[in-house]
Amino acid sequence: MFSYKFKFLFLFLGVLVSPALFSQDKIEMGGDEELIKESTEVDTAHVVDGVVKRTLIQDNRVLPYEPMREADIPWEKKVWRVIDVAEKMNLAFVNPQRPFFQVIADLALNGDITVYNKDDFKHIMTIEEVQAQMSTVDTLIDFDEDTYEETVKIVHNDINYEDIKQYRIKEVWFFDEESSRLLVRVLGIAPIKDFYDPETGTFKYALPLFWVYFPEARKYLSKELVFNASNDVAPMTWQDLFEARYFSSFIYKITNPLDLRIKDYIKSPLDDPLQEGIDRLLESRRIKNYLFNFEQDLWSY
Repeated sequence: MFSYKFKFLFLFLGVLVSPALFSQDKIEMGGDEELIKESTEVDTAHVVDGVVKRTLIQDNRVLPYEPMREADIPWEKKVWRVIDVAEKMNLAFVNPQRPFFQVIADLALNGDITVYNKDDFKHIMTIEEVQAQMSTVDTLIDFDEDTYEETVKIVHNDINYEDIKQYRIKEVWFFDEESSRLLVRVLGIAPIKDFYDPETGTFKYALPLFWVYFPEARKYLSKELVFNASNDVAPMTWQDLFEARYFSSFIYKITNPLDLRIKDYIKSPLDDPLQEGIDRLLESRRIKNYLFNFEQDLWSY
């Protein structure tokens, strides 16, 4: 009777312990046994961060531009603008989850789109040239206190999206005689990088890193979601943002015989930077009103 109870107890304990033993698989490698623990990765394909799984952006298709005839366009003007990301309306450009600079930089480095070094879209930049623009090279001298030796180190610093404070936009305004409408199309986008004096730290100049031909990038930008401050559900892409002109900007150039920017011919006689800024802003608004009134002046009431 006593041995029967012990057998029953051992059998009961064996049933409890055996799942724990068999939950860890064993394999032999060179005669040594190695435990393979259960993976901590969890399949999150069924997880929906919201009410439903949203696929409108992935399934989005970009419609081609309406075909135009040269004979139907009697007037057009090219305009260059600056988008300042510090303005409240442009905060989506620096959304930390997916900033706009990261979007176009990935497209350029992956070779999905062709980028150019100027806004005339004639000289194509290679991926190596784009990579060189994406990082700065600094030379540092490392001093060893034990051996009293100096070694030169070359450090590559990648550009962060926070370094891009402005974007330049090239667009064309034209009058379609067939539909009797004044239309606008974005032609190019360029991220602007500020350059400073390495010794004094003072601002030197600002230059575009590269130019993206917008009509080519439309199909890729239509897959990139833009943060909508008004509604988390409303789908908006970067292609929608530029087509709807949902950004704040100011004009810094319009086609002219001498190819001058506003700051090249609007200067204060007293060399007052504040007054120059005001005069240039007024000139920018004058050009904006000129474009707006052009269509209105075509009609008589």
